[in-house]
Amino acid sequence: PASAPPAATPPPPPAAAEAATQPAAREAEAPVRSHAFATEMGARPQPLDADATPGSKPHASPSVRKFARELGVDLEGVQGSGPKARITEDDVRAHVKGVMSGARPSKSQGVPAASSFGAHLPAWPQVDFAKFGPITRVEMSRIRKISGPALTRNWVTIPHVTNHDDADITDLEAFRIELNKENEKGGKGDALKVTMLAFLIKACVSALKKFPDFNASIDAETGDAVIRKGYFHIGFAADTPNGLVVPVVKDADKKGVFELAQETAALATKARDGKLGPSDMQGGTFSISSLGGIGGTYFTPIINAPEVAILGVCRSQTRPVWDGKQFVPRLILPLSLSWDHRVVDGAGAARFTAFLAKILADFRRVLL
Repeated sequence: PASAPPAATPPPPPAAAEAATQPAAREAEAPVRSHAFATEMGARPQPLDADATPGSKPHASPSVRKFARELGVDLEGVQGSGPKARITEDDVRAHVKGVMSGARPSKSQGVPAASSFGAHLPAWPQVDFAKFGPITRVEMSRIRKISGPALTRNWVTIPHVTNHDDADITDLEAFRIELNKENEKGGKGDALKVTMLAFLIKACVSALKKFPDFNASIDAETGDAVIRKGYFHIGFAADTPNGLVVPVVKDADKKGVFELAQETAALATKARDGKLGPSDMQGGTFSISSLGGIGGTYFTPIINAPEVAILGVCRSQTRPVWDGKQFVPRLILPLSLSWDHRVVDGAGAARFTAFLAKILADFRRVLL
């Protein structure tokens, strides 16, 4: 649980790309921080290398450039090994591994100084905290070092708006519990546990099909078009000892609830064990950040660029609801949808959450 959670051409802003973790131009995700905040749409991905030097355009094929965008890597910081210093996919992979291992330094400046968004931001204050009392210095994990600058960029450059809504999941939760009991009766000690996340992914796919602008990205090459995606790769934020990562369930629209439950469980285990690969965190079109196992009511998840929206959910609560005659106890799930105002408007966001809430209240609507 956590908020989530991600490539263009303009000037390179000095901030590390959220390694294949979120916002970028086509479909970024992070090599480390997971695709949960890769590169900001319409903005060039933040360089992972501190030695990146602006100037001549890096020599690389279109396929390599696309690969680099997906990983949130600025090619200006990559050393090419091909003829005439041409950059290959292997060079990009080696660059990412170098940053993750600490062999190559990564930039940790926040907002690009030359950026039109952050040109006038004051420098971060340098304070000697030891003057005021005892302190302990704790190094950030590699994931946080890489994702932090990208999260900053995403928050500053994307016009976030968050809608809050509620979904009545009383019947859905009863159905989920019934399914798990049936699985246990099957005689398997390791019976698959169907989580609410699997139902959320399925419901989100239905909403994304009805409202395609939420399953889109801004064209990073021009910045004046929206690229709607005909595939549904859903990322979900996974909390790990080293920080937040966002594994991606590919083709979620083609999978049933049991298959989704199995795949999310497997990916979550890989995330906790630190065994996620770049391919596990690439290609996301929409993300879900769940704090249901911890608590809370509503929050504002940061968009996982180059995606344009992210759904945050908190712990469900039993509340009294008027049914026309009396108050009855219903299980309510808080929803928080953050969206990019460059692509989506408030009315569209309200329709999206209302539609999603209807599906969760009556899951038979998924069949429509």
